[in-house]
Amino acid sequence: MPTDPVGRFLAALDPDHREAVDAKPRAEQERLAAAWEQELETDAELDTLDELSPSAAEAEAARRVMDRGTG
Repeated sequence: MPTDPVGRFLAALDPDHREAVDAKPRAEQERLAAAWEQELETDAELDTLDELSPSAAEAEAARRVMDRGTG
């Protein structure tokens, strides 16, 4: 499992989004990964999901970041 934020973010994405984000410049990937980490840290609903399934919480946060049009 990747340990850097970009690698963790890419791993949390669905395959189509992963490919699209992977094609972006590194600076954009880092910006998206930071938004993803912020989503994970600030959303209490994700905290509850994280207790049940950390990977599901990460995937949901990644989906939200991409749905906001930040991708």
